Amino acid sequence: MLEMLINPRKAERRPWEMLFVGILYASLAMLLVHFVFARDAVLSKYSGLLLVTFTVMFSMPFIYYTIKLEEKKISPRSTTWELLKEHEHAILAFLWLFLGFVIAFSFWYVALSSTQNFQAQIETFCVINRPSSIDSCIKSYGISDSLVSTTSATSADRLFLIFTNNVYVLIFTLIFSLIFGAGVIFILAWNASVISAAIGIFSKSSYNGLPNGLARYMLHGLPEIASYFIVALAGGMISIAVIRHELGTPKFWEVLQDSLNLIVISLVVLFLAALLEVFITPMFF
Repeated sequence: MLEMLINPRKAERRPWEMLFVGILYASLAMLLVHFVFARDAVLSKYSGLLLVTFTVMFSMPFIYYTIKLEEKKISPRSTTWELLKEHEHAILAFLWLFLGFVIAFSFWYVALSSTQNFQAQIETFCVINRPSSIDSCIKSYGISDSLVSTTSATSADRLFLIFTNNVYVLIFTLIFSLIFGAGVIFILAWNASVISAAIGIFSKSSYNGLPNGLARYMLHGLPEIASYFIVALAGGMISIAVIRHELGTPKFWEVLQDSLNLIVISLVVLFLAALLEVFITPMFF
C-alpha cells in the first residue's frame, strides 16, 4: 500500500510532495523500531541499523521506478545538457525525500529523549567531528561499550579528511547503485540518520534548537547529498541498462556517456560541499 502512495511521474511534476512522503516513511520506521524492536534485549543493540533498514524498505519501490524512468529518457537525439536538465527533476524529488527523512529523524531524536535508537549514528558523528576524543564524545551522549578507536587530527587536515571521507561514501554509493540500482537508498538513508543525530546533538535535544540545527547542517548537507543522488542515478541507469540486455549496444553507450557526465558533476558538487562545511558553515554557526 505504501509504495502506491506516490509514483515517480507524479513526483517529478511536484517533487516537493516527497518531503511529506519522507517524513511519513521515516516516522513509521522510527515508531516501529522504538516500540517493537527497541524493547528486545538483543535487537535493541542494533536499533540504529534497523531504523535505516525499515526506512529503506518503505522507499525502495519509489527509488527503483524513478531510476528506471530516468534511464528511459536517454535518447540519441538529446544533447548532454538536455539530459542533465531532464534528470534535474529526479534529483529534486530525491532531495525532498531525503530532507523529509532528516526532519522526521531529528524530530523523533528530540521527542523520544533517548539516544538508544541512534547509537551507531552518534558513534559515526564522534568519529567525524571529534576524532581526537572519540570515547569521551560517545560517553557524553549516554553510550558506552564503544568499539570505535581514537585517532588524532588537526584543523589543517579537516578539508582533506571531510572530502576524502565523502569520496569514499560516493564510491560506495556508485558501487551499490551498480550492483542493485535501488539499493543505494540504504547509504542515503544512513546519511540522513547520521545528520539527524548531529542536528539533535547540536540543538541540545530541544525543539527550539531544531531549526538552527537544520540550517547548520543543511547548508553543506544538501549539496553533499545531492552529489550522492547524482552518482546514484548514474550507477542506477547503468545497472538497469545491463539488466535490460543493452550491454554493447548503441543505447548502452549513450547511457554510459550520460552516467559519466553525472559522475563528474557529482565530484564537483561534493568538493564544493566540503568547502562550504569547512569555510562557510563555521562563519554562521
